[in-house]
Amino acid sequence: MASGFGELVLIVGDSHIPNRTSDLPEKFQKMLMPNKMQHVLCTGNLVTREQLNELQKLAPNVHVVAGDCDQEGAYPDTKIITIGQFRIGLCHGHQIVPWGDQHCLAALQRKMNVDILVTGHTHISHIRTEQGKWFVNPGSITGAFSSFSSNVIPSFMLMALQGSKVVAFLYELKGDNVIVSKNHCAEKSTRILYRSSVANMLLLDNAE
Repeated sequence: MASGFGELVLIVGDSHIPNRTSDLPEKFQKMLMPNKMQHVLCTGNLVTREQLNELQKLAPNVHVVAGDCDQEGAYPDTKIITIGQFRIGLCHGHQIVPWGDQHCLAALQRKMNVDILVTGHTHISHIRTEQGKWFVNPGSITGAFSSFSSNVIPSFMLMALQGSKVVAFLYELKGDNVIVSKNHCAEKSTRILYRSSVANMLLLDNAE
């Protein structure tokens, strides 16, 4: 299914299982099936080895960085992955002060020299572009509480990368419904943005 969309990249983080919650939302479990994605990027706070094992069932290439609640030394603090023509930087984000500050994120992006910077920690999802660079936070896939809020919306992201093009989707669980939003498609060379419905063909067929 993925071949027409290039490389599919699942972006997740801050599950905090079992410390803050017991499991992924059932709706997400039904959607995230093995052999749909080629890559998983995780912003950390998996907490246990079992959660890493679960991610490794989903895709052949799993990349994880250390969160502030992960065992020290279990994962690197940062990682750079190249997919298609994109350099993707991965960092949990607790090292960035103030947390989630866009100026500090931009400084990290320049330091890592990446096209897409993926961070977590805030448990607040976002997709932003600035000067042709992408700043992505998948939020918390379980909706685990954070220092910012006790009412966190469970969320994750999916990217489809093909050469110089990338499509990104945010999946949020609101009540009993999975909402897909912030659907962007950009070409690295032209920075064109437009909406896309490809998400319905990738994951939502398993969301019922």
